[in-house]
Amino acid sequence: MLYNTTYRKSAFRVKKPIRSFRDLEVYQRANEAATEIITKIVPLLGEGNSPIKDKLVECCLKIPESIAIAHSRRFEKGDESDFLENALEGCNKAVVYLEQAWDIYIKDIEGRSVCEDLIKRYILERRKIFNLYKAWQKFESYALKKPQV
Repeated sequence: MLYNTTYRKSAFRVKKPIRSFRDLEVYQRANEAATEIITKIVPLLGEGNSPIKDKLVECCLKIPESIAIAHSRRFEKGDESDFLENALEGCNKAVVYLEQAWDIYIKDIEGRSVCEDLIKRYILERRKIFNLYKAWQKFESYALKKPQV
């Protein structure tokens, strides 16, 4: 049996220490996506109020807020999970509203490509938030098992 002897470069990189929620990559990405939605997508949805526009803006702004709240409550037993679940739910809602906006309002190719990019980013963001959720759970279980001196 032959084995592949070529080695890939490691994807490992040293990350900055997390001192506040602003240092979290998931927060930064969610905030960038929300900014992009408000500056690039909302103007394409027309003037006046639209249910899709209002819901899209609300959920894209709620995701970074939920991450920030979860970070501040991460040491309270089980409390952070509710806020991270809200962020996960917000990512799913953002994808739904972006797809609806794409189907109903956005007709130009540039707007559609921005929508498609944002949808992919929110799906990736959801996976990263879930990984953070699992890491915090693992840390919490490790902290509970650690003997008190």
